[in-house]
Amino acid sequence: MRIGEVAAEACVSVRALRYYEQQDLLHSTRNPGGQRRYPAGAVERVRLIQQLYSMGLPSRTIREVLPFADSGEASPELLELLAAERDRLDRQMTDLRDVRNRLHDCITQARNHDGTGSPP
Repeated sequence: MRIGEVAAEACVSVRALRYYEQQDLLHSTRNPGGQRRYPAGAVERVRLIQQLYSMGLPSRTIREVLPFADSGEASPELLELLAAERDRLDRQMTDLRDVRNRLHDCITQARNHDGTGSPP
């Protein structure tokens, strides 16, 4: 697949794909004209990279996780890293639930007023 095709299917920019290559997260070959060519699984790989970034993982951690995603095999060090990331996400999810509950309480309280912000 060409770079524009991968970008369109994965809903990312061409610039993002180039960045992923610079970070050694994605690989391509070059055709005789110098254009990048990606393997068939590139779109799914990019989607996984996007998910890992959205979780807050840095490139260096993603680089360590991707081989596990490919092979299913993990070193003890990688398992420790993954467990630490899981725990971090658990803390973030708890914090997000707390904020969501506070917002819900504010909305409920505001709806119990007459719309002016003061009690009826």
